[in-house]
Amino acid sequence: MLLRLLRDHLRPFRGPLVVLVLLQLVGTIASLYLPSLNGRIIDDGVAKGDTGFILEAGGWMLAVSLVQIAATVAATYLGARTAAGVGRDLRAGIFARVGDFSAQEVSRFGAPTLISRNTNDVTQVQTVVFMGAAMMVSAPIMMVGGIVMALREDVGLSWLVAVAVPLLALCVSLVIRRMIPNFRLMQESVDWVNRVLREQITGIRVVRAFVREDHERARFAEANTQYTDTALAVGRLQALVFPIVMFIFNVSTVAVLWFGAHRVDGGQMQIGALTAFMSYLMQILMSVMMATFMSMMIPRATVSAGRITEVLDTASTVVQPIEPVALPEGGTTVELRDVEFAYPGADVPVLQRVSLVAEPGRTTAIIGSTGSGKSTLLSLIPRLYDVTDGAVLLGGVDVRDATLEDVWSRIGLVPQKPYLFTGTVASNLRYGDADATDDELWDALRVAQAEDFVRAMPDGLESAIAQGGTNVSGGQRQRLAIARALVAKPDVFLFDDSFSALDLSTDARLREALRPVTRHTTVIVVAQRVSTILDADSIVVLEDGAVVGSGTHDELLGTCPTYVEIVESQRSAEEAAA
Repeated sequence: MLLRLLRDHLRPFRGPLVVLVLLQLVGTIASLYLPSLNGRIIDDGVAKGDTGFILEAGGWMLAVSLVQIAATVAATYLGARTAAGVGRDLRAGIFARVGDFSAQEVSRFGAPTLISRNTNDVTQVQTVVFMGAAMMVSAPIMMVGGIVMALREDVGLSWLVAVAVPLLALCVSLVIRRMIPNFRLMQESVDWVNRVLREQITGIRVVRAFVREDHERARFAEANTQYTDTALAVGRLQALVFPIVMFIFNVSTVAVLWFGAHRVDGGQMQIGALTAFMSYLMQILMSVMMATFMSMMIPRATVSAGRITEVLDTASTVVQPIEPVALPEGGTTVELRDVEFAYPGADVPVLQRVSLVAEPGRTTAIIGSTGSGKSTLLSLIPRLYDVTDGAVLLGGVDVRDATLEDVWSRIGLVPQKPYLFTGTVASNLRYGDADATDDELWDALRVAQAEDFVRAMPDGLESAIAQGGTNVSGGQRQRLAIARALVAKPDVFLFDDSFSALDLSTDARLREALRPVTRHTTVIVVAQRVSTILDADSIVVLEDGAVVGSGTHDELLGTCPTYVEIVESQRSAEEAAA
């Protein structure tokens, strides 16, 4: 999975990678040449007292060292740029893919894991790319070149290379094999920590209101402990690597000195050659150690690559049509024809054979008990989900036959839970229309009954809005969300229980102000309160996902028992409150 991901995303960096390999080759050759020069200085310079040769060879060593440094610095720079570019492209790819997801895919993955896949997992892959560029390219060159140069110095000690290298590789690989199962658990633990922390930050008011701080601390401690224990298990195994490497390094050094001294004493090799051989053996073992470092990182990066690929390979259930049909200009009629919808894995459909028509210049209201499918029905119109049977039509065109951008540009949606983005009042309102003037923003705020509190803010339209709109009240959030939809000037307004946080007087003023603005548009309102939809041109009553009544308020009072029950229950609640 990691190779596939890197193959796809390293393709744009083929040029820099070729240069990087050449630089690594030059740097490694220079590094391999230095011990040989050092050996010659000892044998042909120091041993013979030839100062001129020492200075000449020393000058060459200095020049080769400068070449090695320059090549290594340039290769590291290119490796860092390549790794950063891969990380950038992966994050952009995940972001773009998640942006194409329908609500179904977002719910399936969940926000915490999508965030950690786009941050922690991408970082793991990016680190492997950098370390691979810095180490993995030079390690095999160093190993092969070191073996060749060591054999040039003395074949009689070559058996030490044949013993030390496989021994080091075997010992480290045994440790790494035990580490691999813990890497997936580590990434899953990161997801768990992110999920718990996200829930606690988002729901901090609920936690405090119900005095559940201790319970939440215990939840976080459990998630944190699992991550800590897994990280410690990996850390303990990693801690074994360095003693093993150093032990083999030191034993190899002693062995070279021991057996090499006997060969020097027997006149079979010179001291300079012994010094060079020992340096080459260290270089070979260092290359093996670099390869093992990469081997330690690759399993975790492979897990991360699998998680990234899972997101990138997940196709949205809401897809663009191959041959799109343009939606008609002007007023747009919304029609649902025998619509049925079921969530994946559900035994019973949420909506069953729902049919309704909402026309321009008319307000169509949808009401029903909790869980009757009102919000689900509304989410089918902008294609947040696709129907499992039947059809949703905008202006007589099936929404599945039009481009998503065309559908979304005709619809102004005010969701049940209005969300505001970090920025200012103006920047949030301009999500509806990026080119809207300040006067247009104030007009929308005036209609949405939000002008007064925005003018009361220190900086008016430029007043800061926190993430999620947490620095304004629920009612203010709803009114700003309504103003944002008004700025877009859509053909269809979808209000998903968007007046629930408003008091009755503000609700009435807002609905009165909306009438002239929406007189040529299609308006669909999902509501819990009957008072919000009394004046609707048509009211559709849902029960268990099916339409059980349709008509005006007065007509439904005489024909729909479910509607009568809703009206009487709310009237009783109002009387009890009074």
